[in-house]
Amino acid sequence: MESAIKTVVQQFLSSARGKENLGAKNFQKLVQSQLGNIMSDTDSSSAVKDMMRGLDDNQDGKVSFQEYLNLVGYVANAWSERKTGTQNSAAN
Repeated sequence: MESAIKTVVQQFLSSARGKENLGAKNFQKLVQSQLGNIMSDTDSSSAVKDMMRGLDDNQDGKVSFQEYLNLVGYVANAWSERKTGTQNSAAN
């Protein structure tokens, strides 16, 4: 698990290119390169923009590390449900 956490952090930092947040272009590149195999529509720029808007809690047009972690958590939960065939009863 330690390796997975390091990877999540390193991918964000690498994609942010020394900044505290991901702009639209860097967010799209991150999603396409790192999540394309487990998420649909990552090749659609409009779908990725919609995803970014949904994550952007403070509406600053960027994705912070915390907002990025919300995406990671959502994807991990969806992947777990897919693999186990269960759904979170709180989500229903």
